Amino acid sequence: MNHNTSNHLTEREQQVLRLVCKGWTNKEIAQSLGVKPRTVELHLSEIFKKLNVTCRTAAAVEAQKRGLLNE
Repeated sequence: MNHNTSNHLTEREQQVLRLVCKGWTNKEIAQSLGVKPRTVELHLSEIFKKLNVTCRTAAAVEAQKRGLLNE
């Protein structure tokens, strides 16, 4: 697996991922970022693809492994 893929997360994807890691729901993330919950779902779908994971928990774990939360 190529760990440099994490460098290709957009700024918005990084924002969403940080909030997911804090345990926020899609609705809470959407309200915080001023977007619709469906938009958050689309960002999560892209995050999952880029991190090669299938769920929020795995994305949070992978983000921590790659140091994405240390920024």
